[in-house]
Amino acid sequence: QTLIAGGHALVEDVPGVGKTLLAKSLARSIDCSFHRIQFTPDLLPSDLTGVSVWDRERGKFVFRRGPVFSNIVLGDEINRASPKTQAALLEAMEERQVTVDGITRPLEPPFMVIATQNPIEHEGTYPLPEAQLDRFMSRVTLGYPNRSNELEMLDAHGDGSVFDDIEPVLTGQEVVEMVSQAATVHVAPELKGYLVDLAEATRNDPDLLLGASPRATLYLQRAARVRAAASGRAYVTPDDVKALVVPTLSHRLILRPEAQMRAASVTDVLARITSTLPVPGTTDVR
Repeated sequence: QTLIAGGHALVEDVPGVGKTLLAKSLARSIDCSFHRIQFTPDLLPSDLTGVSVWDRERGKFVFRRGPVFSNIVLGDEINRASPKTQAALLEAMEERQVTVDGITRPLEPPFMVIATQNPIEHEGTYPLPEAQLDRFMSRVTLGYPNRSNELEMLDAHGDGSVFDDIEPVLTGQEVVEMVSQAATVHVAPELKGYLVDLAEATRNDPDLLLGASPRATLYLQRAARVRAAASGRAYVTPDDVKALVVPTLSHRLILRPEAQMRAASVTDVLARITSTLPVPGTTDVR
């Protein structure tokens, strides 16, 4: 969904639940270029974007592209890299281009960054700043599988990974066409007003220190269009928006200290806002 909406995804959960495998499997299912970057404290920005090296035969500097010049980029354990290296992704994620040595080079569509991080291991990590988090369209948490799914996993993966059996089901060009089609899904003026009301409610909520940005409102609209298209509709409904509020907004919001002391969570605040905010086309809330 995030891919078709033209955004980037942050996959956050405890070790061993399949974050990296999920990202690699998504990339494997699309016939396009893919690079996995293992983020470490000594990773440099040039290790991502590329570097100009002297070509003795040509007698000039030649730019060698870094792994960010791919259609799908997996940033594994992104919070282990320094803020300077994390910032090297900002331009690529937002503007779909990379500037090195004063020369700007565009990134070919489709382009998506899938980053993973471990939320409970903080030693040797650098928390992602708000500016970086805001550039991710969605944050996904996998959670532990239930008993039946874990038993099924033991049967399927007991003798080894089935990752090599994955075959591409889409081409990069088909993804680009799907992105264009999703952008044509109709959003009624009343529903756009509902999106803005949601964002303003987070900005004015007494439990939140930081509310949703205008970029978050845009991302929520794009994601809702994709959900509607996936459901076979040419228009967005309030239910499309509500279903995507948590994965699209939760990582952008910051609780006030007094709310944290009450053991409140961002998810609880969003649930309260969506349950009390009037829905377009109705006289009461639902």
